Order: sequence, then structure tokens, then C-alpha cells
Amino acid sequence: MRLIQRFFICTAFLPLMLTGACLPSSPGGSSEGITLTVYGFSIMKEVLEKDIYTGFAAKWKKEHGVDVNFVSSFAGSETVTNQILQGAPADIAILSIERDASRLAEGKATTTDWRTYPNKGIINKTPFVILVRSGNPKGIRDFADLGKPDIKVIHPDPVSSGGAQWSILSIYGSELKKSEAETGTADKSRAQQTLLGIWRNVISAPGSAREARTQFELGQGDALITYELEGLLMKQANAPIEVVVPKSTIFSEHPAVIIDRNVTAAERGVAEAFLNYLWTDEAQKAFVKYHFRSVTNEAFNREHTEFANIETPFTIEMFGGWERAYPDVIENIFLSQIQGK
Repeated sequence: MRLIQRFFICTAFLPLMLTGACLPSSPGGSSEGITLTVYGFSIMKEVLEKDIYTGFAAKWKKEHGVDVNFVSSFAGSETVTNQILQGAPADIAILSIERDASRLAEGKATTTDWRTYPNKGIINKTPFVILVRSGNPKGIRDFADLGKPDIKVIHPDPVSSGGAQWSILSIYGSELKKSEAETGTADKSRAQQTLLGIWRNVISAPGSAREARTQFELGQGDALITYELEGLLMKQANAPIEVVVPKSTIFSEHPAVIIDRNVTAAERGVAEAFLNYLWTDEAQKAFVKYHFRSVTNEAFNREHTEFANIETPFTIEMFGGWERAYPDVIENIFLSQIQGK
């Protein structure tokens, strides 16, 4: 209940926030070049700002003699979507979940069908894993272990975070997969009880996957459910953590959309080119460099030896896509029967 109350409080203040200076503006084209405004879900920050933007800008400058500049805003995918629907000046949105792309289409912020782009609009992917303290003192080996007594879990808020919704589907789907392998039948009751046990151990539910990682880095909790790339980034920084790979887990898939309502005629060609750039080998290699998995070339993924081998992976299609996964699992099971218990 507290999470739902917090959502409505934040939503009430959002129109005021949008009139302030905390969000970037989109100046469009000028004699000094063109500026694109990109809104992205939280974990996209490093790869965009350190590699993708500079790579595209150099390419466009070489081919057209025009400078391209970028401004960014990052938050949970649901938050980003809400901001755009309420008037934020994004030209491009990179989202954690396809449901948020659908919401932007329903709100007329985007009129271009993102599924007509390469790979049906999905630019990269990553599996969900568990991060634990160095030495794994709690002996956590799989999702179900997170429901044991005395385990303190950090988990982002499903109201604001697309990553949190992926996590819920990963836990629930993992138990369906394992029970089916063991008995021949996917046990929904077992999956729901596992989800309930884990949620009872959640001690903090910050607004995005990146905020959840920050809390974990600051010493809160015994475990964090998150994107694989967050664990690899932390290990790269020599953080005292270990990555626990569940036997069965979901691959999150992330769409990019153009915000037609905001893109000017002067920006249109550059915005379209930038979106298509995300599926080039150059961009896909950049994603892999920052521990996302490529969706266009498995050879890039095989070269990245840090990637975990998932024994029984699954995707959103297991649930019938987001149009079924959200009402069936997030709404009817998690929000209605798990949260608040």
C-alpha cells in the first residue's frame, strides 16, 4: 500500500516538475547543429552517454557535416513513460518493457509502430540474476532461496520500474518452468507462493533498477534481483559481490521508439537515423561492451566470456507477450494478491 500511495503522490507533483528546470529541453535544429533529447530507463545511462551518442555523432558528422548533440533523462521505465505522456520533451524513448511503448502509442505520443524497425523494435536484451554479498554468506542459489527466513531483499518498485516487472515475471516464470520439468505440469500455486515468500522479505523498493543497485552497493540487504549487466558492471568496479545465476530466468528485451509528437521536421531525419543506428554492428558491439546482449549477432555475445550460461531461459512470449503478462501476472497476481501481504 505504501508503494501505491507513493506513486500517486509523485504523480500529483509531476506536472509541476515538468514546468521546472529538472528535465532537459529539446532545442531542435540550429546553425550549430541538431540536438536530440533521449529519455531512457535507468540502466541505459552508461552505454548511451559513453559510447552510443559519440559513435552516432561522429558518423553523422562525417557523412553530413552536421553536429548532433544529445541531452538525456533517465529513470524507471514506467516513470519515463509517464513523464512523456504528461509532456516531457523526448524525441526518442528507450524503454525497459514493451508495455510502456504501447502506452505511448495509446497516448498518441508516438504514432510510428516501433515493431516495424529491425528486430521488432527491440535493441538489446539481458537476463535477470541475483546479486549477493562476497562469499554468498546466505547460501543463495536460486530465486526460491530468497524467500527463506532472515534473507533481506532489495527489489525495485513495480509501479515505477520496468525492471521490477521483469523481475516478478522472472521469479514466477522460473517456478513454472522448474515445476513443469519436475512433474510435467506448470504449478501456478507454487510459483505464486514463491513470489509471496520473496516479497515478504523485501526491505526496500526504490523507484528504478539503478536506485536499487545503489542501495545494495551502500550495504543494504543480502540480495538484489536485477539485470545481469548491473552485476557485471559492479564486478568490473571490484565491488564485493557475487552473481548468482538462477537455473531458469527471463531475458528482458528493450524497445526504442520515436516520439512523433515532439520530433520537428528539422529533427526527423536525424532521429530516424539514430534509431536505426541502434541495430548496426557498431552499436550492438557497444551494448555488449557495457554487458547488454546483442539482438542481431550472437557471435558478439559469444565473444563476451563474462556472460552467464542460462540453463533454462525464457522470454515474455512464455506469458503470451506483455498484453497478457501484465494483466495476468503483474495485476491479477502481484498487485492483487501479493503486494501488501
